[in-house]
Amino acid sequence: MFINFLYELKNMGVPVSLIEWMTLMEALNKGLAFSSLSEFYYLARAVLVKSETQFDNYDLAFQNYFSGIESPANWVNDVLEWLKDGLPPKMLVLEDQSLYQDDVEKIQREFAEKKDEQDQNYQEVSNAVSKDGGMYFGRGGFNPKGERIGGVPGNFSAIQVAARRDYQGYRSDVILGVRKFEAALRVLRELTNLHDGVKDELDINGTIDATCRHAGRLELVWERSRKNNLKIALVMDSGGSMDMHINLCSRLFSAFKRSSHLKELKIYYFHNCIYDNIYVKPACIEEYAMLTYDFLHNLDSDYRLIIIGDASMAESELIAVNGAIDWDNRNQEPGLVWLERLARHFRHAVWLNPIPAKGWNEQLNYRARSITMVRKLFPMFELSVIGLEQAVKRLKVSN
Repeated sequence: MFINFLYELKNMGVPVSLIEWMTLMEALNKGLAFSSLSEFYYLARAVLVKSETQFDNYDLAFQNYFSGIESPANWVNDVLEWLKDGLPPKMLVLEDQSLYQDDVEKIQREFAEKKDEQDQNYQEVSNAVSKDGGMYFGRGGFNPKGERIGGVPGNFSAIQVAARRDYQGYRSDVILGVRKFEAALRVLRELTNLHDGVKDELDINGTIDATCRHAGRLELVWERSRKNNLKIALVMDSGGSMDMHINLCSRLFSAFKRSSHLKELKIYYFHNCIYDNIYVKPACIEEYAMLTYDFLHNLDSDYRLIIIGDASMAESELIAVNGAIDWDNRNQEPGLVWLERLARHFRHAVWLNPIPAKGWNEQLNYRARSITMVRKLFPMFELSVIGLEQAVKRLKVSN
């Protein structure tokens, strides 16, 4: 079943093993997809994809294989037109036409009643949210047989979700230029403190040397183990003006994900500026949001904070209440207040900017005013190999 979908996944670079594929077949056999393409999309992704860095490849494969098989978006209106005209085309004729006519009249009557109820209190119903899937009309509710009156569609189909490609911005399969960033990141190893802790690891060379110096009498020498205690919090600007720098950011993201010398790596996202919420995925939407207070509470001050963003925005986004560019995200405090909280909380913090340093001059770049404001809070470096090396050195000497 869906064997060509397996081949499409492999063609797109998603490493699916035979065991994982058989697990998916077993899940389908148990009915876990509920005969829904949308449910199948999430079920297959959960079983087959081992890393979020492969989500974009999965979306491409899903879109290529399943595109065009879903019902048209206007199928509800078409069905209602068929009901008005009589027997819908390509439907079997019932032997007892009276039964069919009774069903049609019943559906039309229920539709008219629901429509009347909607017209009586349109404003209230149009903003209602149905949690049990029982509402036929309105905006925000969900019913596979329902009709939306006003507003914009909110329940995306599986094909639409895949087509959005929420994860294309930060793939980790970008190879070109990654090795240079990895070489720069290796300097982070030096941030590990080798002078703290108990000496609990046998120093072989030191033991041999000391034993020889004592005429063969065994002399054990102990050393502190080189445990990696380095913890990084990587916070990246996503979308908007950052789209033009997406390739560069992908290279650095790939380098961080492939780094083996980090004890912990936490990755978060924001759009333009950090406000009340921060996001756990590149798509900065409500379902991926977490409170910035929780972010500060969960990460102690020992984390090295690295923020990546162009810091280019309207000044109001930094100094005004409700200045956020996303109208559905009203900030109760100015962006600078939140950035100051981050600067105070983390003892080690830097800002990497994909815009070259010459573009930080307000006389050359009219949007550089916001860059200047951010630079007063965080040491800022270019998002380049040299800039990253400079930022790492700054993290080493921060108090």
